[in-house]
Amino acid sequence: MNWSWKTQMNETVLVEFYSRVCRLTLNRPTVLNALNHEVFSQLLAAIESIAAKGDDVGCVILSGSGKAFSSGHDLNDISSGEEAQHADFEASVLEALASLPLPVIAQVHGYCFTGALELALAADLIFVDCDTKLADTHSKWGLSPIWGMTQRLPRRIGAARAKDMMFSSRLVPADEALQIGLVDRVCPVISLADETAEYARKLAENSAHSHQICKSIIEATDGFRIYDGLNYEYKNSPGTCSDMAERLAVFQEKAAAKKATR
Repeated sequence: MNWSWKTQMNETVLVEFYSRVCRLTLNRPTVLNALNHEVFSQLLAAIESIAAKGDDVGCVILSGSGKAFSSGHDLNDISSGEEAQHADFEASVLEALASLPLPVIAQVHGYCFTGALELALAADLIFVDCDTKLADTHSKWGLSPIWGMTQRLPRRIGAARAKDMMFSSRLVPADEALQIGLVDRVCPVISLADETAEYARKLAENSAHSHQICKSIIEATDGFRIYDGLNYEYKNSPGTCSDMAERLAVFQEKAAAKKATR
């Protein structure tokens, strides 16, 4: 499928729209989209813009240009001391991404290492191509996570598997990543972008209010006992969302029109 994306910004982070889908693309291909303060500043501006659009955006895709999603945190940024100056800010950008009240899909190809994996883990779903390699290399460089790895990775794949990745710094191939739950879909290299975009388009057709409620309850009850989680849902889920009546009316009109043509 050919997607006619409308580009709004052509800088370190590209912001493009197709219907109610927004694609954010890390755009430092000459350094494999290594993450630095400028990337995070532009990413935050894009996230805030999306949040301000409300229901006009139904799904977000986070991707990378060139040969890889991202090789991780720019080591020049770390060695220069920039990391220490901006660590809290960069962590807050990941929180802003994770807190968007709509589905976010990380479309990952090539490499996704360390800080880039932390970024991808802030998304709701992770789609990769079959050649993708993922890793947490903090221990290889004598670093410790500051963007959420110790919390999000174990919640994705369990504590023991997370420790294996953290302690070994080994590369995890796409098929293993799918098997252990690190990623949600593996696509052929040639069709990753189209499959992700089509999936996002279908999500955007569904109720933004339903997405918001489901996502907020899942996040709020993470770690709850089942009894407490159920009580939270009973008290905080409205049951009927704001667009239910309109959606039912459209369905009934289509059903009536189909019946009339028989």
